[in-house]
Amino acid sequence: MDDKELRALVSLLDEEDQEVLTHVENKIISLGGTVIPYLEQQWETQFNPVVQRRLEDLIHTLQFDTLRERLSKWKEGDMDLLEGMWLVATYQYPDLELEKLRNDLEQVYYEAWLEFKPEAHPFDKIRLLNSVFFSKLKFGANTKNFHSPGNNMINVVLETKKGNPTSLCIIYMLVAQKLKLPVMGVNLPNLYILVYKSEETQFYINVFNRGLIFSKSDIDNYLGHLNLAPKDAYYEPCENLETVKRVMRSLIISFEKLGDPQKVEEVKLLLNSISDQWERM
Repeated sequence: MDDKELRALVSLLDEEDQEVLTHVENKIISLGGTVIPYLEQQWETQFNPVVQRRLEDLIHTLQFDTLRERLSKWKEGDMDLLEGMWLVATYQYPDLELEKLRNDLEQVYYEAWLEFKPEAHPFDKIRLLNSVFFSKLKFGANTKNFHSPGNNMINVVLETKKGNPTSLCIIYMLVAQKLKLPVMGVNLPNLYILVYKSEETQFYINVFNRGLIFSKSDIDNYLGHLNLAPKDAYYEPCENLETVKRVMRSLIISFEKLGDPQKVEEVKLLLNSISDQWERM
């Protein structure tokens, strides 16, 4: 469709006849995400508030549909964790670029690399990373606003240095892995942690508690307090897919706390796009 035809469609967005309006909107949506830049341009030059609002709704619908498609493709690919977190963040920040996240993360890695000692004992390597992450760069728990949606957006956490257990763990883990450390996520009930797992040693890291190092027996005690039976999944690394799902579930809770049912339902749809059929029941 050329610009002239698109212009003609947009000019009909002030239509009062609901049947005609629905037809026009469906036609625009059928064109897919490639028309978003044009609609944004039209929004900037539009003086009719009704048409502006309808353009905003169309842009959001197209961005949302595009995101669902991207998440589905991500699940079918190598499920790179940073890319998955980027996709989640584009729900709120559709213009966010993956390359910006890579650059921001690279800066955190560089600060850690400057002080890193590859020959150190695993415990000492983690203590060095803790020193950079928490003392030098000032990353920490957002306890004052724990349920803020921004705590689940990796770009926001990289900027504010405040996050929830999962988002802080993800950034810490991505930096650790760039340092060639065998650090992976563990999907505990009510708490996301990290495991340092090599042939020689295995221990756990609570990033939300400033990188506290603890053992398997501590997880046993934690599960005991929750009256939960031990499972392998509570001690072993989880897949990136499970980590991104956990972030989405946290985001759903955030929007529930804010009283935003529309966003709650939208994030549930996004979660469904990377969940198996049995998980949606």
